[in-house]
Amino acid sequence: MFTLDQVSAHSTATDCWVIIDNNVYDVTDFLKEHPGGASIILKYAGKDATQAYAPIHPPDALEKNLPASKHLGPLTADAVQSVAEAQKSRKKTKDETRVEQALAQRPPLSQILSVADMEAVARKVLSHKAEAYYSSASDDNISMVENARAFSRFFFHPRVMRPVSKCDPSTTILGFKSAIPVFVSGAALAKLGHPLGEVNIARGAGKTSIIQMVSSNASMSPEEIIGAALPSQPLFFQLYKHVNDEIAAQRVRNIERLGYKAIFLTVDAVIPGNREKDIRSPWVVEALETGSPKVYVEGEKEAADAGLGTAGALIANDDRDMTWEKTIPWLRSLTKLPIVIKGIQCVQDAVLAAEAGVEGILLSNHGGRQLEYSLPPIEILYRLRKQRPDVFKKLEVYIDGGVQRGTDVLKALCLGATAVGIGRQFLYAQSAYGEAGVVKIVQILEAEIVRGMRGLGATRVEELVPEMIERVDWAKL
Repeated sequence: MFTLDQVSAHSTATDCWVIIDNNVYDVTDFLKEHPGGASIILKYAGKDATQAYAPIHPPDALEKNLPASKHLGPLTADAVQSVAEAQKSRKKTKDETRVEQALAQRPPLSQILSVADMEAVARKVLSHKAEAYYSSASDDNISMVENARAFSRFFFHPRVMRPVSKCDPSTTILGFKSAIPVFVSGAALAKLGHPLGEVNIARGAGKTSIIQMVSSNASMSPEEIIGAALPSQPLFFQLYKHVNDEIAAQRVRNIERLGYKAIFLTVDAVIPGNREKDIRSPWVVEALETGSPKVYVEGEKEAADAGLGTAGALIANDDRDMTWEKTIPWLRSLTKLPIVIKGIQCVQDAVLAAEAGVEGILLSNHGGRQLEYSLPPIEILYRLRKQRPDVFKKLEVYIDGGVQRGTDVLKALCLGATAVGIGRQFLYAQSAYGEAGVVKIVQILEAEIVRGMRGLGATRVEELVPEMIERVDWAKL
């Protein structure tokens, strides 16, 4: 057992211990390997790092990444008490105080009428770090903005005089039933917004009978998340392939053993996007606390690289050399689960995916968080429908990015999509209201989808066909 004085004696880059959940760890050798860089760990060298660690790491991260010899042991009883008292008496930051006040002023769920309403509440109650991570996009946010705006270029051809009193919005995704043609698209670090994080989403998805895709970079372990799901509830897994094939293979085998039902291999995030809002976040928080931002001093030494932000650190060890010829057969050799390629951004790659024999593709530019000026997914779907309609017969096609309304979902289905993924909005919902927020978002989307289907003259999703939609370029009319 260790006292606080013993731990504090190890507070340098060559001798670095930290406390996490009242246990002491020697992270000296891990400093160079840490995806987020050494500086964030050194900030807590010789001290308790639990508050910074817990929201962005699954509880088993230390066991998986740190040799047993570096797990030094627990704190003494007196040290545990001192840590608890220090945490209890710690002065709250200005951002924490703001968040507490915002949570106390949330409107009742009955007043949340749309996905946009939910996002507005969430942006107020999120910490600055969480809001910056969730909302950030690449460069000037053009791709993210266009993802949503692109839906406004598509208009319906409704059919009338059709019986629509009975309307069923349910569907199947990879053979698994879903109450509506919407699934939770993989998104990382839900615990930044709420202590229960991805568990909120799993429980909300189970209550509303939709499917959750769990990210490799979730802030809770795959075991915790599937443990929170209903026994019959299907969950998919978003795989970021590690550069080390054996580490990647272990993850694939583990998620299949746990009972996940499909693998969504992410291919559009092999390098970190330039998410400046996320990178800038620590400076903004520091300025809020001190009351003034840092200023330039003539002749001062240039500061270290700004780093990659919260997001960039998550994919620092991912495989940048994946290929159709190598990676798909490798994954097939490991698992019998359906494989979906997540991050298709052009018709040519959609065709290659079909030729590779995968079960599905997710047309996505990562929510506008990766390559700026990548086309909106609804536009890729439209081009795929026009140029290669045969692809839809070979695999299931999904899109994510920019979906705000049930009518957006219907537009995608008219063009041939099986279902639509939504990521950020479920992060916002669980951050604002926990599990109840997730349920509310599904209820809102279901009501909008049913209303839209009835307006189109369709009673089942199979009746949503390309003839019901048109892309309109108003500038040429």
